[in-house]
Amino acid sequence: MGNTPLTFVSGPFVPGGGGFWAKLEGFNPGGIKDRPALHMVRQARARGDLFPRATIVESTSGTLGLGLALAGIAFGHPVTLVGDPGMEPLMRRLLTSYGVRLEIVTDSHPVGGWQQARRERVQQLLRETPGSYCPDQYNNPDNVDAYAGLAHELLARLPHIDILVCSVGTGGHSAGISQVLRRHFPRLRLVGVDTVGSTIFGQPDRPRLMRGLGSSIHPRNVAYDAFSEVHWVSAAEAVWACRALAAGHYLSGGWSTGAVTLVARWLALTSPGQTIVAVFPDGPWRYWNTIFDDEYCQAHDLLGTVSAEEPDLLTNATAREVHRWTRCLDVKDPLNATGGTR
Repeated sequence: MGNTPLTFVSGPFVPGGGGFWAKLEGFNPGGIKDRPALHMVRQARARGDLFPRATIVESTSGTLGLGLALAGIAFGHPVTLVGDPGMEPLMRRLLTSYGVRLEIVTDSHPVGGWQQARRERVQQLLRETPGSYCPDQYNNPDNVDAYAGLAHELLARLPHIDILVCSVGTGGHSAGISQVLRRHFPRLRLVGVDTVGSTIFGQPDRPRLMRGLGSSIHPRNVAYDAFSEVHWVSAAEAVWACRALAAGHYLSGGWSTGAVTLVARWLALTSPGQTIVAVFPDGPWRYWNTIFDDEYCQAHDLLGTVSAEEPDLLTNATAREVHRWTRCLDVKDPLNATGGTR
């Protein structure tokens, strides 16, 4: 796990001679979240929060589940995961083949959506399973610390980094990588990439096709003050980017990769001479029946979209609801801005 490839994406996808570096986390056994899964379990064992052979219980949309399955095998822990109906059949079969007990919630929470429904079921399972432990990926600082290794891998390969582009879900990898890189590059710009319909940066919660980025809750691990700007990307735009990248570079990934690619491409075109790194959380194999399936994309009106040359601009994240690629330079914690609590 780790020491994943770094490749330069340029023409034909990025015309004009520019480009950006892509960190290919899909070359980990299960994807980017192998890093926090193994680290959170290792640290919990060291602190005595997780006892030998005790059960690990967690909520997942898929990728962290693969990492926890790996950690369970490596450290000898049974693993129980809670997913929702959006979890792909391939992911369900993989998790169960790795020995995971998988539960699928059937009803979305009226306020927090599927994520909150999954988390409430996790709490029930913890009460029912003596000695069990939940890593709580949304709020566990070990999730953030797990990405120091990825940051050092970038430092070993690149003499300077100006812009880091990360998808945002739990907030772990954007916070963890940027805090290490800023010790070396204090003027680093961190660009967050969210999905349309996510509440993380203050937009209203809406049903979302894209998984792996975005949220219906507000994870504590999101380092709002670290971001220079945030972009929201729609599912159709992410599909366009994934397919264009695949056709031009024999390289692609899932929803997060597509969204990050769209933003990194624009930054490469508008920030000449800057060294840009985009983190690709996983590869394309998991998305054979969604992003790369014409019937699925036609059923969800995801084909035929060609991304705009540049994003819309919002003065602040709550000025209006966005429906396509949109950029905002005023990044704030929406709960603190409205007097809410975490």
